[in-house]
Amino acid sequence: MELVDIGVNLTHSRFAKDRDAVVTRAAAVGVTHMVLTGTNIAESQAAATYAAHNPQMFRSTAGVHPHHASEWGEPALAQLREIAALPVVGAIGETGLDYNRDFSPRPAQRSAFAAQLELAVELGYSVFLHQRDAEDDFLAILNDYRAQLPKAVLHCFTGNRAFLERCLEMDLSIGVTGWLCDDRRGQALRECVSAIPLAQLMIETDAPFLIPKDYPKKSKTGRNEPAYLPHILQHVSALRDESLEMIARVTHANSIEFFRF
Repeated sequence: MELVDIGVNLTHSRFAKDRDAVVTRAAAVGVTHMVLTGTNIAESQAAATYAAHNPQMFRSTAGVHPHHASEWGEPALAQLREIAALPVVGAIGETGLDYNRDFSPRPAQRSAFAAQLELAVELGYSVFLHQRDAEDDFLAILNDYRAQLPKAVLHCFTGNRAFLERCLEMDLSIGVTGWLCDDRRGQALRECVSAIPLAQLMIETDAPFLIPKDYPKKSKTGRNEPAYLPHILQHVSALRDESLEMIARVTHANSIEFFRF
């Protein structure tokens, strides 16, 4: 089986000492492709630079996460447009809204989100999306641009069935992480993962974050790795009552097309 991890924060400082080894471990268990997440201008540039070393295996995203929305402005827009022109960039993002932590003021989040959607429309790029506790505003802003966007994926979905149905109505793809390996926090996702159409399903680790709670060989640091993606695949397969091979094949095809490998 060949797997695609659509959300890896590989340029994060927690991978600084063994980044290449992390990639090797992932490849050894069948993770043949990874999408490296850009969360601000510096990380978007770093992700694209690393991805360029092996464009057969990597794509990157270029965006400003809502946590960093207060950094948004004309200089950031110009830099993001420049990074997005690099051939390894497969989507604009990570962008969206996060009212759970409010690291940036909500008006700034909304402004940065809309501006990045506008950029994606201008460039003809799909978008890599983030949402926490901001469902109505998130969908309202996205709705203004959705018809003009090639594709959109809501990564690290943590919502319930009602929100999932609203996302599917907008033809969003859904990224599923190890969140569903948590019987408590992930219960809503566990209950609705079977309702995601195969054509809109992708899988990811969001490493180094969101280590699967039930992973049997967790490191002492609690760091997640793309090598743990097969564990997430197993949960998705069991909860959907579909074979590992079929889920792997479909999510691989969806991701390869979406991120323009």
